[in-house]
Amino acid sequence: MAGQSEKITDETEVSTTELATVLGVSARRVQQMAQDGTVPTCRKGFFRLADSVQRYIKFLSDGPMDEEDKKLEKTRRVAETTMKASKATIAKLEAEELKGTMHRSEDVAAMTTDLIYAIRGAMMALPGRLAVDVASANSPAEAAEIIRREVNKAMRELSNYRYDPKKYEERVRERRAWEADSGRDADDG
Repeated sequence: MAGQSEKITDETEVSTTELATVLGVSARRVQQMAQDGTVPTCRKGFFRLADSVQRYIKFLSDGPMDEEDKKLEKTRRVAETTMKASKATIAKLEAEELKGTMHRSEDVAAMTTDLIYAIRGAMMALPGRLAVDVASANSPAEAAEIIRREVNKAMRELSNYRYDPKKYEERVRERRAWEADSGRDADDG
């Protein structure tokens, strides 16, 4: 606020804390009233003292809200709180996804599909790899052993499949690029 020797005029500016002291409320309440438009700022963090006090008095004298206004205000606050909580949850999940501690179901499904195709490929390759050896087998037991050996070999190869965080990270980045591209396409349209 202006020095003690200066007179208060319509143009006298005060900080949030000074206005809070004059009105007998917290600085946070002054900020809320500024957001609501009850007391407008003249520049960031500063208010015109005379105008703010007059507006605050008018705000108080307008009387309490009727029941309908109270219900609407409560509904607005609940909706605002729900929206903030939802945004926080989404931000947390996105952060976990980027850290690799959580995966989207579509990414897990895609990686599982890749594994299934690898298994399918290994099994589909068996007849071609075994045809000559099994045909030249002297007995059904020998043919069965040849097949068993090759199946075990294929299963050992597949058992080396491991979770690879880099592959999930790659999928997340690809998906995010697709989402960003589709968002730009929608904006362009």
